[in-house]
Amino acid sequence: MILEEYIKILQKKGDITTINKKISKNFEIAGVLKSLEPTPALFNHVKESQFRVVGNLFCNKKQIADYFGITTEEIIPTLTKAIEEHSEPEIVSNAACQEVVEEKVDLDLLPILLHNEIDGGPYISSGVVVSADPEFGQNLDFHRAMQISKNKMVTRVVSGRDFHKFLQRNGEVDVAFCIGNTPEVLIAAATSVETGVDELEISQALKPIKVTKAKTVDLKIPADCEFVLEGRVTLDERHDEGPFIDLTETVDVIRQEPVFEVKRITHRKTAIWQGLLPGRSEHKILMGMPREPTIFKKVKDRGIDVLDVYITPGGTSWLHVAVKIRKKNEDDGLQTLEAAFAGHKSAKHIWVYDEDIDIYSDEEREWAMATRFQADEDLLIKDREPGSSLDPSAEVGTKLTTKCGFDCTKTLDTKGKSFDKAKFPEVDLKKFLGE
Repeated sequence: MILEEYIKILQKKGDITTINKKISKNFEIAGVLKSLEPTPALFNHVKESQFRVVGNLFCNKKQIADYFGITTEEIIPTLTKAIEEHSEPEIVSNAACQEVVEEKVDLDLLPILLHNEIDGGPYISSGVVVSADPEFGQNLDFHRAMQISKNKMVTRVVSGRDFHKFLQRNGEVDVAFCIGNTPEVLIAAATSVETGVDELEISQALKPIKVTKAKTVDLKIPADCEFVLEGRVTLDERHDEGPFIDLTETVDVIRQEPVFEVKRITHRKTAIWQGLLPGRSEHKILMGMPREPTIFKKVKDRGIDVLDVYITPGGTSWLHVAVKIRKKNEDDGLQTLEAAFAGHKSAKHIWVYDEDIDIYSDEEREWAMATRFQADEDLLIKDREPGSSLDPSAEVGTKLTTKCGFDCTKTLDTKGKSFDKAKFPEVDLKKFLGE
């Protein structure tokens, strides 16, 4: 779906705030988005650009579920099915994202946001990056990029990801930064799948999409995105990247990262720039949630009756995981922990709960740990191993960290004790209140 069409749906439902007063892309838009979060916001008059800006569109699971017309409980099965049954999308020659082809590249004309005073420069934070390798084919991923001139940016390339592998193998890689996408593309780009799987096929399985060939690089791109920045990332040309607020809401360090030279900009005639606040809800949900099906599958493959997985916001939507199971064997809890760590290697702390616990409730999760957990029997401590580069407490350079898991499930042999909350009678208050 074209993002502008989805925005019109939100407007009809009254689910988006429209800002008609003039506003700056430097700090002001970010400040308003932060204040309105999680309410979506559309900015119609940006001082420094002719283009409108939208943000806060997908800050929680409900907003994403509503987009697909499903419940939040159906998100993991839906995404799991899309990963397993991905298929090729339709290729078109007349693409919405290429209605306008800018012959002269000038990044200053775009409303690339300055989010915070500590930022090293204006940042693209919602860019889905398409890249390719002669052997492995295409890959989609998220990579932030900081503007450094009218036609150049510096992009953060995380070690170990497919894009990093492609750069290491080839020295330089053609790319397309696609900005202004709906969840079928955003979520697919954030999934963790084997190298060689084109995530655009996962997008197609989530909701049918169209793709088109880029103008100056040999890549297939989402045809309905709002903006496309085509060019090349070179391993040998580097520049300071950062500071920048990361997923953990802490300030990331300055690094020497590869330069992205923009050679062509295309966009829709009425294109809307998609902003994404770094370290806030939308960043967290789009990065953490697509890892939940991977964890779900690993636990299920162990023969565990797994019911749900939640990468929690309090754990930066990356480092902490809650898993709900239907326990059948006494060691199901510890088996679940081992499998969950295998499914998300960046996880630092993982909890497993029984089916009667609402894993989306902080209070219920804490109650289960208080009443069902014994550290000498239910605590799994793993040897120091690489964790997440996003964890500021991990060892610098190696990412080494100590991981642990908490089995907060009831013992099957209760020895006469009760592990369940007592229930009060349900009554119809209308019978007893009022005249």
